[in-house]
Amino acid sequence: MPRFPAANRDTIPQEQAAAFDAIVATRNNVVPEQGPIAVQLHVPEIAQRGEALRAYLRAEGSSLPGNVQELAMLTTARELDCQFIWHAHAAAGRRAGLSDALVDSLRDQQDLPELSSAESAVINYGREFFRTRRVSQATFDAARSEFGERGLIELTNLMGYYSVLAFNINAFEQLPPASDEPFLPV
Repeated sequence: MPRFPAANRDTIPQEQAAAFDAIVATRNNVVPEQGPIAVQLHVPEIAQRGEALRAYLRAEGSSLPGNVQELAMLTTARELDCQFIWHAHAAAGRRAGLSDALVDSLRDQQDLPELSSAESAVINYGREFFRTRRVSQATFDAARSEFGERGLIELTNLMGYYSVLAFNINAFEQLPPASDEPFLPV
């Protein structure tokens, strides 16, 4: 059960009402009741500023293809045991071209199937960082070779942004959306 009720215009810092209204307007005037934005809306400036980064990384300007973006989000979700992000992106990852074998093996922390060079670069980069808080030169070089400097910076920031979301989701115990995907074994 979520640790906070959904925010509303009466419960937020009143000097941030314009930010609250702007975020809610982007969601068809519906205040989210679950997920990271539901948490961040308690301090709407955080949600609004994060939305600008999300829009760039996911919609407006990223050089990374959709399957790479989805794999980065799934790797982040798996490494941070974030049910919400996993459920929000597992099916999207499959639709973006990730194989069922890859998604299922990643979820269940099993040996991975044969990977493309891009898939390998994303998973190795994310796993190494999340597990050691560093990235070796070899892993860095492989990701840089695969995605270029711009793509590597975008990949790093996409994983970092979804780490912020996972921190909010896990700390505030947000429930995952309805999904046919099995839960992460944690």
